[in-house]
Amino acid sequence: MTIAHEDVRVDAAHPQTPAAPTVQTMTMAAALNRALADAIEADPDVVVFGEDVGALGGVFRITDGLTARYGEDRCFDTPLAESGIVGTAVGMAMNGMRPVIEMQFDAFALPAFEQVVSHVAKLGNRTRGALRMPMVIRIPTGGGIGGVEHHCDSSEAYYAHTPGLTVVCPSTPQDAYSLLRAAIASPDPVIFLEPKKLYWTKGEVDTSIVTAIGSARIAREGADVTLISYGSSVATCLEAAEIAAAEGRSVQVIDVRTLTPIDDATITAAVRSTGRAVVVAEAPGFASVASEIQSRVFERCFEFLEAPVRKVTGFDTPFAPPKFEHWYLPDADRVLDALDTLHFDEDAHDETTGGAR
Repeated sequence: MTIAHEDVRVDAAHPQTPAAPTVQTMTMAAALNRALADAIEADPDVVVFGEDVGALGGVFRITDGLTARYGEDRCFDTPLAESGIVGTAVGMAMNGMRPVIEMQFDAFALPAFEQVVSHVAKLGNRTRGALRMPMVIRIPTGGGIGGVEHHCDSSEAYYAHTPGLTVVCPSTPQDAYSLLRAAIASPDPVIFLEPKKLYWTKGEVDTSIVTAIGSARIAREGADVTLISYGSSVATCLEAAEIAAAEGRSVQVIDVRTLTPIDDATITAAVRSTGRAVVVAEAPGFASVASEIQSRVFERCFEFLEAPVRKVTGFDTPFAPPKFEHWYLPDADRVLDALDTLHFDEDAHDETTGGAR
């Protein structure tokens, strides 16, 4: 069964005008930098600001060179005050600008959380749409870089739980570029989560592609089981799928991309086509985005399921110290262990592979 969402090839600032394809190989960090630069050039209302995003180019150099190219009016440093950064962005958005702000690390955004849930998420509803919040809050997220606590949190559930916020998390350089352009063009607030582990991964980027917010993608076709994931865990799922393929199992991988609004149609069709599902994410599992996806799959696919929907997540503990994070983060082995619990026809499997894993 084929389920697909076609990406729209348009310029985010001028959706009626097709853009000439421009394909380059670049890192996710470079793709995000390019998206910011293209958005600044396309729209005079776009401004980028945050801690050390100017001359330094940000902790991860995502804003490298923007101040030098476009001046301090378009990309500038702020004091070390996250609530002030978000509050300033709220005022700008209320007055017709499109601020794109950077939080240095995931947990560093928490001092601004009250601003986000009380004002950013609610002003549109509070004013019956008279005031919109066209702003993007960029947050590096997750582990895999050998960082300590406060630097490696996965905070997506806080934001996904808040009505009024769109939450996006790309897994490839292409989606990093395309989804950031779409987020900046959105009339409503977007929490844009950037997996730190993936900043230096490389891939082809076509700057003419704008991915629709709210659409999942099929990262790998498969017929026996569906792995559902987002962000850095998509690569883990693809690795597990390769190993499973060598053992005779056809594994489908769905990259959710937008956590809210979530693409129920693609996820549901995918799981119904295989009858088995595992949700994979590095955030703790309790009351998580993974739990929500698991619940929605049960509700929509129950009569199609051959086995319970499993989830493989980080543990329900504070993030592990650097030397132990490889034990904390889900890996391919943990995903494969979950696959082994899904009540496959092992007799048929043994005939195909010569024995189960």
